[in-house]
Amino acid sequence: MNTPAQSVSATSTAKILVVDDDAEIIEAVSYALESNGYQVVVARDGNQALALAECENPQLMILDMMMPKRSGFLVLEKMRRENELPVPVIMITGNEGSRHQAYAELLGVSEYIRKPFAIEKLLEAVERLLK
Repeated sequence: MNTPAQSVSATSTAKILVVDDDAEIIEAVSYALESNGYQVVVARDGNQALALAECENPQLMILDMMMPKRSGFLVLEKMRRENELPVPVIMITGNEGSRHQAYAELLGVSEYIRKPFAIEKLLEAVERLLK
């Protein structure tokens, strides 16, 4: 098990792109990530997510499925076409459908987490994917 000092030094350079149109989720997730030493970049829709993914080069993306302008699926499809998804993606969604999860996995999603979720569950997934 890591000591807090080891954990912070190992994660302090990791940049995470958080993509969601819900201000409360952005605030909670950003706070939790920053409190654990991660650098956070925020996008509030799919188009902004694609632009920031290209210029910020995040090590991980946390992506909402249902958003204005471009859904999480459309973001994933475009990223996959352009660079074969080198960035691990955690998809968060309020959608209960198993078809959506299967399609997300087909598009290369590393983790699929349903809302509402425990922030600890998200942090565990982030840590696992950034190792």
